Amino acid sequence: MAPTPSNIDIAQRARMLPIAELAQARLGIPLAALEPFGHYKAKVSLDYVAQLDARPSGKLVLVTAVSPTPAGEGKTTMTVGLGDALNSLGHRAIVCLREPALGPVFGMKGGAAGGGYSQVVPMEDINLHFTGDFAAIGLANNLLAALIDNHIHQGNQLGLDVRRITWRRVMDVNDRALREIVVGLGGSGNGVPREDGFDIVVASEVMAILCLASSLRDLRERLGRIVVGYRADNTPVLASDLKAHGAMAALLKGALAPNLVQTLENNPAFIHGGPFANIAHGCNSAIATRTALKLADYVVTEAGFGADLGAEKFVDIKCRKAGLRPCAAVIVATVRALKYQGGIELAELGKENLAALDKGVVNLERHIDNVHNRFGLPCVVAINRRAEDTEREIQLLIDRIAPHGVRVIAATHFADGGKGALEVAREVVRLAAGPNEFRYLYSDDLPLWEKMKTVATQIYHATDITADTRVRAQIRALQEGGYGHYPVCVAKTQYSFSTDPKLRGAPAHHVVNIREVRLAAGAEFVIMVCGDIMTMPGLPKVPAANSIDVDDNGRITGLF
Repeated sequence: MAPTPSNIDIAQRARMLPIAELAQARLGIPLAALEPFGHYKAKVSLDYVAQLDARPSGKLVLVTAVSPTPAGEGKTTMTVGLGDALNSLGHRAIVCLREPALGPVFGMKGGAAGGGYSQVVPMEDINLHFTGDFAAIGLANNLLAALIDNHIHQGNQLGLDVRRITWRRVMDVNDRALREIVVGLGGSGNGVPREDGFDIVVASEVMAILCLASSLRDLRERLGRIVVGYRADNTPVLASDLKAHGAMAALLKGALAPNLVQTLENNPAFIHGGPFANIAHGCNSAIATRTALKLADYVVTEAGFGADLGAEKFVDIKCRKAGLRPCAAVIVATVRALKYQGGIELAELGKENLAALDKGVVNLERHIDNVHNRFGLPCVVAINRRAEDTEREIQLLIDRIAPHGVRVIAATHFADGGKGALEVAREVVRLAAGPNEFRYLYSDDLPLWEKMKTVATQIYHATDITADTRVRAQIRALQEGGYGHYPVCVAKTQYSFSTDPKLRGAPAHHVVNIREVRLAAGAEFVIMVCGDIMTMPGLPKVPAANSIDVDDNGRITGLF
């Protein structure tokens, strides 16, 4: 029997359409509005994007999931498969995804362009450099860092307290050795010594700003509002005080334009932006989503991690800031993941275990409750079906979820492409045509502390939130300093509803402790750090990079 082809094998066999041909024939985008990057990927000009504002918008569908597990769920694969399925049914649908970060690509995760026969292509380009957006974001971030240290070296007229500089450098590789460093060593000519550190590019506030900006002007203004540090009297120093935002915006001008590619079935896809889903809001760019909505009947997009983190931020940050209103949601799960939530370890997940599955379904039920009852969205559960899933396991899920008034549909898009998700697509169309009670979790005028408490009690089912005196004072200062109307962006483990990643299922009656508070004034949210969160991950013992190679003909292997 022939070996099962890998994701990259399938992607490399794809028959892609020239991107200009796809853009013109499928979306009506004129050639003059495209900036091609080779034959199969292109940016859509910002001038053309602005011209689309007068058009009516299509319907927005959110793909979210149960809590992530080592067993895998497959949100991106479902997003792509659903987009292909909607196109197969005769609808004009566009997929909107985040760009993969090189840290995870070379670290633990591998590629992030979907899987099996539900992928976006050219897969290698998307996973490796793509159109250079992340490089531009890293350059803009590090330009600001260099201007900060130069300003201090040149006399520090703004009075920055070198002990209270909050802006860090970034790079798009996981490198634990650079998490905490000292800069300015080697004598007076090399600047003023101070503590510093590196984050991964996707954790940069510049990334979040780019993904929430509505225009080049908005991008420049947001960059100017970045708080880089504080003076001795606690007043903030902004990027605009350093006159850095103009040059930063110039570096990001091209990156702000959305990237157009295609699926394996030659359907259009926008891949643009990629903020961390636990430290930031974890969604593709608002400008790409809004552009797609002007060009399609349906736009299928995903939010990072589960509905407790990704979907909450999608609703309370991205939708609020970009004026988006989704019409339906798809909650992705696997039988394996739910058995893991029920207490079974990885080695045993391939065996039928109805008791563990029945126990683990509580995690899925909690996410359904969040999506349907907290955010007011009609939803369907899509099971990424695997060969070892039994009929009894699928039926158990259908029976357990039926009382919630939500359908459970097993999909085979990984193996069959869009035709494997047709039933999910039909249900999405039905839900999108029905009543919609979409709503934010909290109002803008609710105080920051109460916003955080609302998220913790309603989404995580905690009994309360806590913080030490220092953190409470920081939150109070932000509230009084004019930032109280911002949404909160909770940074916590993605693996549990609690702050303990080892608590599976649907833990309740726990307490969420706010360990740290960070202001993202340009992105316009306040980050509440709960538990241990790393903004610069490390590499595993056997990094994915060890399996990636390229032959004499330039053919890449081992990439996911």
